[in-house]
Amino acid sequence: MRTGYNRNQTTWRRSKKKTSTPEYSGIDQDFLDILQQHTAGNPMNSSIRWTYLKPREIVSELLKKGYSVSRNIVRYLLKKHEYVKRKAQKNITMGGHPDRNAQFENITQLKQDYLDAGNPVISMDTKKKELLGTFYRNGSLYTQAAIQTNDHDFPSSATGSVIPHGFYDLKRNTGYITLGTSHDTSEFACDSLFQWWVNEGIIHYPKAKSLLILCDGGGSNSSRHYIFKEDLQKTANALGLEIRIAHYPPYTSKYNPIEHRFFPHVTRACEGVVFDS
Repeated sequence: MRTGYNRNQTTWRRSKKKTSTPEYSGIDQDFLDILQQHTAGNPMNSSIRWTYLKPREIVSELLKKGYSVSRNIVRYLLKKHEYVKRKAQKNITMGGHPDRNAQFENITQLKQDYLDAGNPVISMDTKKKELLGTFYRNGSLYTQAAIQTNDHDFPSSATGSVIPHGFYDLKRNTGYITLGTSHDTSEFACDSLFQWWVNEGIIHYPKAKSLLILCDGGGSNSSRHYIFKEDLQKTANALGLEIRIAHYPPYTSKYNPIEHRFFPHVTRACEGVVFDS
């Protein structure tokens, strides 16, 4: 007897299991009637609706109406009537600016000019502050023992805070983070820039004549605060390098490259890690 699998002689196909609803007449309408009592919607668009009921709760409600069905059948009915589990998305712009498009075009041209000239283009921003201490953080890790953290995350129990200030190099596709333990000030932002240039920038761009920084219009690098301009001038004098700032228009910080090219990787790398020092 010969055993084994001969790819040239035999073809194995995986059958698909079809899901179907039981033979209940009127279950669709009763299902919709249940959801109607627990449904919210968009007042500007009647086709957009959502419900807070869970499948097990819908099973219980259907049982009261004489339908004995499983959660899988309820999930099928939800999908059939276009109720799909989704997360909210932060896509609605809260405001605008008359020069928004013009500034984006200006930034695009500046980036291209700097890259063509071999000068560095970096994106700058401050990530969310983290409390120092044995506090719980979302995520999981492969460990040989359970990780114990405080049952409450009271700021008064923290030994301090850590402020991650990051830079993302558009040309080299690399990131750099300076960790602060004081306050997110303009002086801290400029000190972080100084550290990046000394440890990274001057090594990879020894012939650079100018530096272009893309950043948001608020925070420690605000476009309206004179203190940031003053500290930036001191940094430019210390480095002997021309520095040019291009602020993104109001309400458009999510377009800053560091937000979607660097910070997500930092967040993923730190999932479940306890910042106790």
